[in-house]
This record gives sequence, C-alpha cells and structure tokens, in this order.
Amino acid sequence: MSDSIISQFLIKHKLPEEYKQNVLDWFSPVADKLVSKQQQLKKPLVVGVNGAQGSGKSTLSDLLETLFVEKYELNAVTLSIDDFYYTRQERLDLAESVHPLLATRGVPGTHDVSLALECLYGLLRGDVVRVPRFEKARDDRYPEQQWSVIYEPVDIIILEGWCVGAEAQTPEQLIAPINDLEAQQDPDLVWRHYVNRQLQASYADLFNLIDCWIMLKAPSFDVVYNWRLEQEHKLRASQSTIKETMDDETIAQFIKFYQRITEHILGTLPDKVDFLFELDSHRKITQLKQR
Repeated sequence: MSDSIISQFLIKHKLPEEYKQNVLDWFSPVADKLVSKQQQLKKPLVVGVNGAQGSGKSTLSDLLETLFVEKYELNAVTLSIDDFYYTRQERLDLAESVHPLLATRGVPGTHDVSLALECLYGLLRGDVVRVPRFEKARDDRYPEQQWSVIYEPVDIIILEGWCVGAEAQTPEQLIAPINDLEAQQDPDLVWRHYVNRQLQASYADLFNLIDCWIMLKAPSFDVVYNWRLEQEHKLRASQSTIKETMDDETIAQFIKFYQRITEHILGTLPDKVDFLFELDSHRKITQLKQR
C-alpha cells in the first residue's frame, strides 16, 4: 500500500500521523493473512470485526476494505450492523408491544436481522444487493432510494459492529441488574430476556456466517464513555447543518444500554477470535494475539 493511499486515508478519517504506523505494523499484515485465506475459499470471505463503541472498529473496517481494493485489487464491501437498525417507528412499535427500552437503538432486538441476512446471503450468491443506511443524527433509517447498491460480485465481506459476535447469557446471569437503568426500568427482566432471546436466535444465525474474526478489545467498559464522547463530538463537528446529537449527560445514560453485553463480550469473545488487538485507554494497541 503506497504512502499516498495511506495519507489520503488519514485525511479522510481525520487520523493522526501515528495511525500510519498501526497500518504498517499491525493491520496490513492481518489483511495479508485474510487475503491468503480468501484465496483458499470457493466463496467470498466473511470477516467479523468487533469492538466497543468508539474503539475504532469502523475505521479499521474501512482501512481493511481499502487495503483489499487498492493493494490486492479485490472487490470488498463493509456492512455495519448499525445500518440495520429498525426504523424509529418500528422501534416505537416494539416499545409498545414488548418493552419501552426497545425504543432506544443499540441492543440486539433493535436490528432488522432478517434484512441483514438477506443482504449477506445475496452478496454470497453474487446478486445485486441494496444495503440500507442509518442516519444516527436523525435516529432513523435513510429512505430506500438513498441505500447503497452493490452491483458486482464481491471477494470479501466485512461485517462490523459493537455486538458482532455477542452470545446469549444464561438465565441466572440476567437476574442481577448491572446498572441503575436495568434496576429501575427493567425490574421484571422483560427487556433483558427479550434481548437475550434475540442473541440465541437470529443473531446467532448471522454471526455463524462469519469465517474470520477480529476484535479491538477495550481494557474495560469504564473507558467506553470517553470513547463514545469523542465519537459524538466528532459527529457533531462533521455536521454541515444543525442536526440532533447527544450531549454528554445523554451519552452517559445511552451507554448503559450497552453495558451488559459489552462486558459479556469482553469476558467471552477474546478467546474465540482469530486476531485480538488489545487496546489501552487511549486506543493504543498493546499487543496482537493470533489464534
């Protein structure tokens, strides 16, 4: 990968110059191994990328796609599980029929997994596929005419998201509330059990399609608030017009929705992934473990 391509990538994502060293030392060698695996398959390679909010998983996914396309001349596409959130109205319907907390996007049960599976299977077959896009500032899905269209067969599919690879917990693990959101707004465990059932069913079907796993592992859930704060400030700064974004207090409440599953992932997923990047509180890679 040429210096000019890396420089353009840094500018696009407003990344510091030291990220270039991450590309050279850490990420490019992993991309090489993924391409080698893809060449052994008779179908597109599906790569799962997991990381807590603000960990850099979306940036890494875009980098990998850039490497696959520019360095290897492969066709690659990135799917973000965030783009498969239900529409605002669909989540309001869930909030009314199941539990009020489902109005807030994020946890398993607030994604249209059937649509995600439809897209993924279509890409695996080499079909023309329409991929939804979600506008977080409006908290709603873009109209269908603004979705992306993948016309050419792909060699590598990247599926990235904070809950990609999450597994269901045991009923006993759900009992004790993990924070005041669960204690006060889900005292009868309806929300927790609903989310857990989704992980056991359709999400497991989706994650089972992944051939290779990458994880950006946060040191703990405690750092996620600061990372998510930076993410929201970056979103706010990038808006060309004034749109709805979250203030710091709202973010502190928002990430409580993610705490249970994020902590469960941090405890269970690292031993199962193929490439584990361990991060410090500043998102600096401290080591890479390979299975």
